[in-house]
Amino acid sequence: MNRNDLRRVDLNLLVIFETLMFEKNLTRAAEKLFLGQPAVSAALARLRDLFDDPLLVRNGRGFEPTARALALAILRELQPAMDTISGAVSRAREFNPATNRDTFRIGLSDDAEFGLFPALLKQIREEAPEVVIVVRRVNFLLMSSMLASGEISVGVSYTTELPANAKRRKLREMKVKVLRGDDRPGALTLDEYCSRPHALVSFSGDLCGNIDNDLARLNRSRRVVLAVPQFSGLRSIITGAEMLATVPDFAAAALIEGTSLRADDPPFELVNSDLSMVWSGVTDNDPAERWLRSKIVEFMGEPGA
Repeated sequence: MNRNDLRRVDLNLLVIFETLMFEKNLTRAAEKLFLGQPAVSAALARLRDLFDDPLLVRNGRGFEPTARALALAILRELQPAMDTISGAVSRAREFNPATNRDTFRIGLSDDAEFGLFPALLKQIREEAPEVVIVVRRVNFLLMSSMLASGEISVGVSYTTELPANAKRRKLREMKVKVLRGDDRPGALTLDEYCSRPHALVSFSGDLCGNIDNDLARLNRSRRVVLAVPQFSGLRSIITGAEMLATVPDFAAAALIEGTSLRADDPPFELVNSDLSMVWSGVTDNDPAERWLRSKIVEFMGEPGA
C-alpha cells in the first residue's frame, strides 16, 4: 500500500481493532470505546474487508485472533505505529489547564486513592476546572495490561514488571503504621501485636502480605481474621475493637482524621516498599499528561521532597 492508498484507511478503525485485540469481546470493547455494540460490529466488518481476513473468529462468548491479526496487531506492527502517531499529535498541541477539556484516565491503588487522591483532585479542580478525571483501580497485577491497552495513561501503585515502553518514577517510600481503636495506654509490644486479631486490605482476598514476610524473618506471625477489599471500611471496623490493621502511613493519616483511632509505629523492623508512578512512553512528551504527572508528584510524592 502506497501513501495515496492510505486515504481510504480510517484511523478510527485501527483504534477499534487495537481495542478488540485486547478485549476479544464486542461488548467490552464497545464500553471501553464509548460506542454502541452495532458500531463496533460494523467496524469489525470494515476491518475484515480492509485486511481481507476474518481477524477475529467467534469462540464461545468471545473472539480469538487469527494468525494475520496477531501479525498485524499489538506484538508486531500496529501498536508501535499507533504509538508514533499518537505521540506526534500530542506533542504538536498546546496545553492550557485553565481551558483544557481533556479526559485523564488514572490508575490508582486503593491506598493511594483513599489517602492521597483527595488533595490531588482538589488541586486539579482548581487549576483545570474543565477536565474530566476517570479513576480506575489498579494493583501490581493489573498495571501492565491497563497501560498497554490504553485504559489508563498513568498509574500510581506498588509495581513490579512493566511493559517495555513504560516509564517509572518513585513517589515515596511506603512506611507503615499500626491502626488501633482500643484505649489502652502505651505502645504495642511485639507479643501483643502478634497475639491480637488483625484485619488487612486485600485486593485478591489473600490473607497474607509483605508484613507477614517481615514477621517470618523474626520467626513470628500474626493472626489475620479479616480481609476487606478497600481501606475505607477499616475505620468503622477498628473503632472500639481489639483488631489491628497495618497500613501505609498516608492511608493511616486519612483513616484517623476526626476519629478516636490511633496510628502507632510497628513494634518491629519492616522492609518498606515503594509507591511509584508509571506511565506509557507514548505520553511521555504530551503537554497535558506531563502537567498531570507533575501534579501527581507534587501531591502524592514524599512530603517536602
